Amino acid sequence: MRFTKLHSIHKQLNAKIVEFAGFEMPVYYTSIVEEHLAVRNSVGIFDVSHMGEIFIKGKDALDFVQKITINDASKLKSGKAQYSAMCYENGGIVDDLLVYRFDDGFMLVVNAANKDKDFEWMMKNVNKLQVEVIDKSDEITLIAVQGPKSTETLKPLIDFDINELKYYSFKEGKILDTNAIISRTGYTGELGYEIYFESNEDTAVKIWNAILENGKQFEIKCCGLGARDSLRLEMGFCLYGNDIDENTNPLEAGLGWITKFDKDFFIGKEVLLKIKDEGIKRQLRGFELIERGIPRNGNLIFYNDKQIGFVTSGTQSPVLNKPIGLGYFDINFINHENIFEIDNRGKRLKAKLTKVPFI
Repeated sequence: MRFTKLHSIHKQLNAKIVEFAGFEMPVYYTSIVEEHLAVRNSVGIFDVSHMGEIFIKGKDALDFVQKITINDASKLKSGKAQYSAMCYENGGIVDDLLVYRFDDGFMLVVNAANKDKDFEWMMKNVNKLQVEVIDKSDEITLIAVQGPKSTETLKPLIDFDINELKYYSFKEGKILDTNAIISRTGYTGELGYEIYFESNEDTAVKIWNAILENGKQFEIKCCGLGARDSLRLEMGFCLYGNDIDENTNPLEAGLGWITKFDKDFFIGKEVLLKIKDEGIKRQLRGFELIERGIPRNGNLIFYNDKQIGFVTSGTQSPVLNKPIGLGYFDINFINHENIFEIDNRGKRLKAKLTKVPFI
């Protein structure tokens, strides 16, 4: 089992701890709903140090990132970030990730559970390109501060005007006296920031506590993986391992907007072009239940007793106070007028399609 440098804080706060991607991580501190609503209404703080940070440097850094990711990294200027994904030759998704561009290369922020697999896959595809692929995941602490009051919470602790940061931009500066990358990104759909820094445990705890102290005026809440999941689902953001994986492609997952076919080449391009030309067979869509119950990953979806899809994610939305979910639907079925059923442990629950994001 592995621990982040903030593990002592989670234990001290009596968080509900579980194993996740090889780490002991907090699911919640008080309750998922309370933490979720704090982020929507004010501000919350997350330890997401389990995420992977892989740096790409060298003469061919851009060519390499262009080859392994489906978005167009050539459009990025230094100080900008983009959402992207990596695909296998067959179009299946290796992982979704963030690409950060620096003057001297890139940082790829990948999912914790996929980090080792991603790194091996990158190394396999270096071939003759002159690049260094450097995994710094174990050295970096990552704190996310999310919610309408996140700017005011962080502003006194950062050595530059945080208001300067535009969405999907970042800047290198200091938080307290520690060098950090501060980005205006997040997985909640709210105004928010992610802070990457290298430090020992004492410094990591000091920074966490300073953010908490300054956020007290806004009733800041420590937030776990439970709220992180319900927040992202309300926004319709994909979770790798649930909504996307090696058996799904970006076009059916609603990620056509980051799939840039006008690039010269990226791994999986040929197959994805064929899928685009022939048309997708299924599509990831949002839905809501119209009766009590919670949709769960793996639940089958039926229309007139014919299976037309399956659920990938589901929860009770704390903001809407109703059950919502994502699932893959047969492309021939998709019709907002139709009421369908979700088989939840043998009980059929009525549901209907709805727009994403849910809120």
